[in-house]
Amino acid sequence: MNIEKEITTNVQADTPSLLNKKVIEIKDLKKRFDNVPVLTGLSLHLFENENLVILGKSGSGKSVLIKCIVRLLNPDHGTIDVLGKNVNELKDSDLAELRKKIGFLFQSGALYDSMTIKENLEFPLKRIKKNLSQKEIDEKIEEALENVGLSDTLYKMPSDLSGGMRKRASLARTVVLDPEIMLYDEPTTGLDPVTSDEISDLINEVQEKYNTSSIIITHDIACARAIADRVIMLNKGKVYQEGTIGEFEESSDELIQSFFRTKKLASHLTK
Repeated sequence: MNIEKEITTNVQADTPSLLNKKVIEIKDLKKRFDNVPVLTGLSLHLFENENLVILGKSGSGKSVLIKCIVRLLNPDHGTIDVLGKNVNELKDSDLAELRKKIGFLFQSGALYDSMTIKENLEFPLKRIKKNLSQKEIDEKIEEALENVGLSDTLYKMPSDLSGGMRKRASLARTVVLDPEIMLYDEPTTGLDPVTSDEISDLINEVQEKYNTSSIIITHDIACARAIADRVIMLNKGKVYQEGTIGEFEESSDELIQSFFRTKKLASHLTK
C-alpha cells in the first residue's frame, strides 16, 4: 500500500474544504443501448487535483461514463459540466477546444505503429500546440519521456517496447499536451503485478508534476489502493457507494465485500 497516498486520503476525507473546486460535475446521467439501460441516473463530481477511482463490475457503466464526459457518446438524459462547460450544449468547435484540456489513457494505448516514439509524441503537439517551435517541441517530448522513465526510447518503434513501456509511452504522449484532466480506462489491464505497480506510481507522479485531476476506471484493487484519493463504486448504472479505499475495505456491505474478496483472490493467484 502507498502509505503516503493513504495519509493524504485520510487528510482529504477529514477536510473537504481542501478539495472544494469541482472540475467535473455530473447529474442524473442516463444512457441506454437498444432499450437496455446502462447508466440509470448517475451523479458524481471530480475535485481539482484529485485521483478519483471508479470501481464496478463489467457492465456497470464505467467506460460509458467517461465516453459521455468527452461526448464520444451522447447521453439520453442528464448534465455533464467539465471545467465550467456544459458538454452536451457545446458546439463542435468548442468541444474540440475542451478536449484539448483532457488527456486519455485507454486500455490499448493506441500508439501509431509506423512512427517512432518521438514521432508519436510530436504528432499531437504539432497538431494542437501550433505556436511551439521545433526546439520547444523537442524539449517537451524529452521532458515527458523523462517523466515516465523512457528517455532512451526516442527513436525506438512501439514494437521494440514491452507492454508496460508502451503504456508509459502512451501516457507520455498524453501528458506532453499539459492536460488539466486525465481519464484512465483500466490503465493496468494486461500487465504483470510489478509493471502494474509502476504504472500506479506513474499516475501519482503525473498528478503531482502536472497538477491533473483524474478519473481512473480500474478492476485492479492494488492500483486503487496506491492512487485513490476517493473511491466510487457503480452498480446497475449509478453510484452505489463512495468513500476512501480504507472505508471500502472495512465495509460490511455484502456487494462491496464480494467485490474485494474476488479481487484479492485474483491478485493472489497472479503472484
